[in-house]
Amino acid sequence: MKHAVIETGGKQYRVAVDDVIYVEKLDAAEGDTVTFDKVLAVVDEDASLFGAPTLEGATVTGTVEKNGRGKKIRVYKMKPKKNYRRTQGHRQPYTKVTINAINA
Repeated sequence: MKHAVIETGGKQYRVAVDDVIYVEKLDAAEGDTVTFDKVLAVVDEDASLFGAPTLEGATVTGTVEKNGRGKKIRVYKMKPKKNYRRTQGHRQPYTKVTINAINA
């Protein structure tokens, strides 16, 4: 099974063909094809390629399934003895991507 390590949104993901990953929001609509150029490594059953820091000419392509927002988290700030309390909600946007091909 062929795997690749890609970097997007400041995070690294280990992906294979037909994997579904949730990445930081991309500027792409549903059904669009996205190409990840920052491929750090490609591992196959018989050979491994590692970049320093990235592999030249290697790409991973995927299809955008949907754009959405994650579950709400509560951000609570408090300063004791000063009567200061603030509650704020946050929902992180994401893009759901299905990996189609690993080209190395």
